[in-house]
Amino acid sequence: MHILLAEDEQVISAHVKAALEGAGYLVTHCDNGPDAWERGGTENFDASILDLGLPGLDGLTLLKRWRAEGIELPVLVLTARGSWMERVDGFDSGADDYLPKPFRTEELLARLRALLRRSRQHSAPTATGRVSIDHRMSVVRVDGETVSVTPAEFRALACLASGKGASVSAAELAFAVQGREDDNARNSVEVMINRLRRKLGPDIIMTRRGFGYYLADDAE
Repeated sequence: MHILLAEDEQVISAHVKAALEGAGYLVTHCDNGPDAWERGGTENFDASILDLGLPGLDGLTLLKRWRAEGIELPVLVLTARGSWMERVDGFDSGADDYLPKPFRTEELLARLRALLRRSRQHSAPTATGRVSIDHRMSVVRVDGETVSVTPAEFRALACLASGKGASVSAAELAFAVQGREDDNARNSVEVMINRLRRKLGPDIIMTRRGFGYYLADDAE
């Protein structure tokens, strides 16, 4: 995964770049708006982490120009200013998520993972074993039969499907469903998994003890 990091503060950019590379991402760093505008429009990236306070061309204007040019790059906005009005402006300009400074690296990485999952999920239906998920229509099918699920249950299943058989932890599911990973959110995930097992069947969502949950494939 190739990430465009547009951040002019040297300490922050170095810290974030190291964290991203440590998590296995390829990172291209820009420290000004015009450079980010040029590279975001001419190179292929999977997502961008964009600071609003860039010199030369501020992040909000840059984001508006990307969207006006049809560049649908998923964008996580960073800013030192945390007012609700600025957040609304960011979302209205095309931001996909928003993280005020200061922030913990763990939350930045979690939000980036969620952003990349959502980007993949909106592209095409996914199928794992007996389960197929139509992301555009928000429809879940088991063995071709439609199963009624709540929006929260759909987000949980989409998160599991994005793992393609790999384990997804309760914390990751909690973040995908509720946007937080505290104990209450993780406990609610366990309740939801039990409810989904009743709806889908007992052999669809499996548990890997100590690791998390996954969708069974055809061989299981």
